[in-house]
Amino acid sequence: MEALTQLITAINDIVWGPPMLVAILGTGLYLQLRLGFMPITRILAGFAMVWRGRQAAPDAPGEITPYAALMTALAATVGTGNIAGVATAIAIGGPGAMFWMWMTALVGMATKYSEVLLAVHYRETDDHGEQVGGPMYAIKNGLGKRWRWLGAAFAIFGGLAGFGIGNMVQSNSIAGALETAFGINPWVSGVVMAVFTGFVLLGGVKRIGAVAERLVPFMCVGYIVASLTVLGLYADQIPAAFTLIFASAFSPVAATGGFAGAAVLMAMRYGVARGIFSNEAGLGTAGIAQAAGQTRNAVESGLVGMMGTFIDTIIVCTMTGLVLIVTGVWSSGLKGAALSAAGFNAAFPGYGGQFLAVAIAVFAFTTILGWAYYGEKCWGYLVGTAAEVPYRVLWTIFVLVGAVTHLDFVWLVADTLNAFMALPNLISLLLLSPVIVRLSHEYWAKKALALKTASVN
Repeated sequence: MEALTQLITAINDIVWGPPMLVAILGTGLYLQLRLGFMPITRILAGFAMVWRGRQAAPDAPGEITPYAALMTALAATVGTGNIAGVATAIAIGGPGAMFWMWMTALVGMATKYSEVLLAVHYRETDDHGEQVGGPMYAIKNGLGKRWRWLGAAFAIFGGLAGFGIGNMVQSNSIAGALETAFGINPWVSGVVMAVFTGFVLLGGVKRIGAVAERLVPFMCVGYIVASLTVLGLYADQIPAAFTLIFASAFSPVAATGGFAGAAVLMAMRYGVARGIFSNEAGLGTAGIAQAAGQTRNAVESGLVGMMGTFIDTIIVCTMTGLVLIVTGVWSSGLKGAALSAAGFNAAFPGYGGQFLAVAIAVFAFTTILGWAYYGEKCWGYLVGTAAEVPYRVLWTIFVLVGAVTHLDFVWLVADTLNAFMALPNLISLLLLSPVIVRLSHEYWAKKALALKTASVN
């Protein structure tokens, strides 16, 4: 077992090393350039599309509203990475890591936009009459038969990775947080989580979307309000915090307190890596959820989808980072969730840790639901809709197993499979970039023409 762990660790270091980070960032930057930085310049249009997407469009193909589809995607991405991931990046790379997380998000918006656009443009109707899509369908229908093996590879890696990174790792985080903060036995947490998970999954994507569109905004707004309260208490430290972030992004940070010091390359590496881990831009997963959204236009779905990256990293992750920096705990030597808990405890002594435990529990539970849908569609692509019921039962069982099991090896394997998911997706994005650009230009040209015609009349 030790030899296997060492082997997987070596593979993980390679697949998540600098070449992969460059590949993901490079693909995003390439798409931004091809699109004329449209994903950034159209952020307001994206927010407007999200707001408009709250209303159902019964005559458009799809099972849930575009808003519910976005919330399902956010359910999977807004999780422990926004709390523990950000804390780890700053604890190791220094405050400058926050700047590189922002840069990763701005580049990643083009990646997420493109992933969702292709997923909707090339989606299919399954045996149940439901719309299904994602990188596997984009590869199959966009690149042709010769590339089907690449789509199957994505589905295999995604179907397996989900049980780790989207299931057991999340339930284990919930059980650990609740045991530490409230003394709740992991078996109790596991059983309760399994029951709730099974209930939601039995209703399929419509119930997942219904739960997500209620729970995700609640958890995001609650976390942001709590973070803003901390920032209000330390308002005098906010200008210094931003100065430190920008300075540390381009200059080495000296050792101070429990912080060992960090070079610029370290800030960049951990900021980029944790940014990608948090918003999943480049993995292709968001397109699977957005493909179920009711829409007639893939570009509009892409605009909605890219806002997930903005909300996840630019808003939620920034809240965590600023709390750690203004309270001064970033240099304490702590890492992960313990560091985030210390930040909230500095503002709310005795209650910060409990608040964070609840936040982790809600964030991680929605991740379980979002990834359950991703995995189901991956296996559905491989073996058909007959896999749905057995998959949902197995997924629910693994939630309980994850809550009561030591998962270092599982996390390692799942993290490695995540990298293997990214490769087919990045290849398809690059090869299908002419389609992305053409559809985008056609959409905005029609919008401009309609606006011009309306002004003349």
